[in-house]
Amino acid sequence: MAFAITQTCCSDASCVAVCPVNCIHPTPDEPDFRTTEMLYIDPQACIDCGACADACPVDAIFPVEDLTGPLQAYAEVNAAYYADRDPITAASDPSPNFHSWNRPVFDRVIPPDLDPLDVAVVGTGPAGMYAVEDLLLHTNAKVTLIDRLPVAGGLVRYGVAPDHPSTKKIGETFARFHDHPRLRLQLGLEVGRDVTVDEVAEHHDAVIYAVGASSARGLNLPGEDLPGSLAATTVVAWYNGHPDVPADAVDLAAERVVVVGNGNVALDVARILTTDPAVLEGTTIAPAALERLKASKIREVVLLGRRGPEAAAYTEPELRALIERDDIDLVVDAHDPRVGRAIDTAPAGDKARLLKGLERKAVDWSAPPRHDGRRIVLRFHSAPVTFLGESQVRGLRTTGPAEDVEIATGEVIRAVGYHGTPVDGLPFDERSGTVPHTGGRVADQPGTYVVGWIKRGPSGGIGANRECAKETVGSLLDDAVAGRLGTPPRKRKHFFKLAARRT
Repeated sequence: MAFAITQTCCSDASCVAVCPVNCIHPTPDEPDFRTTEMLYIDPQACIDCGACADACPVDAIFPVEDLTGPLQAYAEVNAAYYADRDPITAASDPSPNFHSWNRPVFDRVIPPDLDPLDVAVVGTGPAGMYAVEDLLLHTNAKVTLIDRLPVAGGLVRYGVAPDHPSTKKIGETFARFHDHPRLRLQLGLEVGRDVTVDEVAEHHDAVIYAVGASSARGLNLPGEDLPGSLAATTVVAWYNGHPDVPADAVDLAAERVVVVGNGNVALDVARILTTDPAVLEGTTIAPAALERLKASKIREVVLLGRRGPEAAAYTEPELRALIERDDIDLVVDAHDPRVGRAIDTAPAGDKARLLKGLERKAVDWSAPPRHDGRRIVLRFHSAPVTFLGESQVRGLRTTGPAEDVEIATGEVIRAVGYHGTPVDGLPFDERSGTVPHTGGRVADQPGTYVVGWIKRGPSGGIGANRECAKETVGSLLDDAVAGRLGTPPRKRKHFFKLAARRT
């Protein structure tokens, strides 16, 4: 019986590396790797060895016969990826393509006379930790791991929804490196505030910045700054207990909340705000947020998408998981005939086809919701125009195919993307929200590198950072071998004394 990859796939390709028959695709060297929403196991080639399940850092792989409930659909999802593909084009070689286990080949070629490097990594999220993993496992470098927060984890700790425990599990994989004998963890130290970029560089041979994209993109609409308008980044940080966000940051007094955006973050926010708090008991949700959710008046969350269901930004696994919930009603607003046509004519492989079984109805937006229970409304082909209200958000005017519509609401959450934040002392491209670089090398700053969202922009999930980190660490090592790093004027051990004085 074959194995199948399910909803929580992080695409870091640990499973690809251990599969003895090359039956998991796309692989990191295949074009589809950066565009597919997850990885897939070929049921015809799988030999049921279980190596992939053992290697998976997020517990996303199971035997097909063990799949139950909503996960049963993933047997078909995995098989469908290979349905219209010739075995040779699907797996480079006819499947099953057994690997020949020869002597190991190491792609990190480091001269034996190269002195151990002192490398600082700024940021303990996935991007930083994949860089740390590469350095500790493939080189003899000593690593200083820095984070401005008092708790390590970054996006895994503060960005993953608390009801996704399998995804958060990858944090355990990263955390094992915190106690590595060649790593020293320095928490509660902000580069650019407590210490300067130059001071970090003066104590290390190289510095890798993995500071992510922590700010939210704006809509630049009238009334956007009114109380009752807030960024999804704030909501996500709130329910995850981020120390920068107070317990009362999210007002739950409105019966209807509008979320502008239809990506995975928008789905996370809508789901958490409408989930019975009893279901969230025992998860990693912040206790203060859970208590406020118990007193919440929210009965409806509207997901507002500018385009149609065929162009929605959320992934199929996240949409499947939401549709399968039996404690939340899911409705499609039937205000635009294009929505129904897109759903009814959706071809295989189109996310819109998953909406076929949902109720479609015209919604009265002029008054508070009148239905029982809690529900999420998907409203497509509807763009926000103006936030309504004088001292508080009272509604949102949207434009559609026929006329503008005013949606009565007391809270609007903007889930339209993340944006990088400048680090004082590093170059910054305000338009893209990234640090200019070439292969991870920061422009005009030898020995300084970037990885993750601050390098490539806010795209790709957790696993995308593995290949990103591999490129950056490769550039760093190439520079070390070529003698382009120079020698820092101060010892690494003195950096910790400096940090102790500044925190």
